[in-house]
Amino acid sequence: MDFPRFQRAAIKTLQPPAAGTDPVLVPLLGLAGEAGSLATAYKKRLRDGASHEQSTHQLREELGDVLWYVAALSHRFGLDLDDVAAAGLEKAKDRWRTTPEAEHVVFDNRFPEHEQLPRRTALTFTPTQQDGRTVIVLTREDGTPAGDPLTSASRVEDDYRFHDAFHLAHAAVLGWSPVTRFLLGRKRRSDPAVDEAEDGGRAIAIEEGISALVFSYAARHRYLADITHIDNELLTTIGHMTAHLEVGTCRAADWEHAVLTGYTAWRRLRAHNGGTVHLDLDRRTLAVTPA
Repeated sequence: MDFPRFQRAAIKTLQPPAAGTDPVLVPLLGLAGEAGSLATAYKKRLRDGASHEQSTHQLREELGDVLWYVAALSHRFGLDLDDVAAAGLEKAKDRWRTTPEAEHVVFDNRFPEHEQLPRRTALTFTPTQQDGRTVIVLTREDGTPAGDPLTSASRVEDDYRFHDAFHLAHAAVLGWSPVTRFLLGRKRRSDPAVDEAEDGGRAIAIEEGISALVFSYAARHRYLADITHIDNELLTTIGHMTAHLEVGTCRAADWEHAVLTGYTAWRRLRAHNGGTVHLDLDRRTLAVTPA
């Protein structure tokens, strides 16, 4: 049975609401109740074992009730169950990685090589004493500096001074990082529109904002150590922040991978008080060797 046919059949048995009652309320409460009944049925399965003769039949019955209420609610909201199901699949596809080899968009292929993010490179984070404080000096493979020395810019030392690792992870995993382009002198100046909209000050500010936002989240979650998934609300916010940029085509799953990759590198840099970060944009990897 397909979803449109199921929905048409379901609403034939949908009772009209009582006078003065919100027509959504009864099916909404019914869905909540059936979800509880489904949980109870599974509890019994756990308690009595899967071989319990009523187990499979009861689970099927409760799932059928849940589906009926979903069809009824879709009708009350003026939605087609078929569209609801399709949207749910698209959301899941966006949120969860299917394979590490999922399609990888390269945003700068059409630009001259000197304006492309380097497909392979390494940058070294070196703690240095400067004016009585410890700063991180970031250098390219040829020893030239990449950007200005960084402190944690906080009254509480939390090693945010290593945060360029997050930008390098964005470059490696997403193929996108206005900050990394700035640090490496890879802005796409041959196309002024792209240079302004994608590599300019606003895009850089957005990426720095994402870095600070995720750091606040990570600080409350052991800096993502031994964590394999990030709250969907955070990924949704990042998606909203970047929707107008080229990276807006990346999925939430890609962002999750980039964030976790960046924090793996950041924790290693923090533990060893520096080191060299190796980017491989083709393999979408970031590796750290201690100093």
